[in-house]
Amino acid sequence: MHVLFVEDEPKIASFVQVGLKEQGFVVDYCDHGDVAYDKALENEYDVILLDIMMPGKDGLFILKHLRQAGRNTPVILLTARNELDDRLQGLNLGADDYIAKPFFVEELVARMNAVARRSVGERQNLVTVGPFKLDRITRTVTCELENNQQLVELTTREFNLLEYLMRSPGRVFTRTQMLEHVWGYDFNPSTNVVDVCIQRLRKKIDIKGQSRWIESVRGVGYRFRQAE
Repeated sequence: MHVLFVEDEPKIASFVQVGLKEQGFVVDYCDHGDVAYDKALENEYDVILLDIMMPGKDGLFILKHLRQAGRNTPVILLTARNELDDRLQGLNLGADDYIAKPFFVEELVARMNAVARRSVGERQNLVTVGPFKLDRITRTVTCELENNQQLVELTTREFNLLEYLMRSPGRVFTRTQMLEHVWGYDFNPSTNVVDVCIQRLRKKIDIKGQSRWIESVRGVGYRFRQAE
């Protein structure tokens, strides 16, 4: 998932970012409401983690105006335990859930997965192309050949990259796009991390006797082959 995380308390921000990245999330972080509001309008996120009290526009203002603008991205409010009125107001404004501070990252991740399932539906959490089936919630990939289903063992980064490609089979993605969406930082012309990860993926998913499922497009980037 691509997550917008808005929190102005440095200690909370630090441990949550570390925990989410360890779980394979791509995290876009900011600590100011004005910046958060602009990011939420300009970008597509799977989930927004939104602190209520922060500099600039507060969380409830951001939530209200996102919903008024027709943005239905799932929002989880991060609140203090004594902010009952704010939590109720947030739910009435269209928040999908809230979690009171302090909290465990494991619980936060469970709540994120839950609101994501409700948002896009179970079917869209399963991505199927050819013999491959990718489950975004359990983060597993299986390959079925001749009624024999095998689990494909992937690292977190490999899974994120494969998901990004499989969600739009046939579409060509540039290295810049893949870096921004999978690694979460701007393209550095000298880096080859995308190419290295693609090569590792190919070794794990290429089926003997068939064309490569991840195709190179010279001078542009890569695409996941459409099933015939």
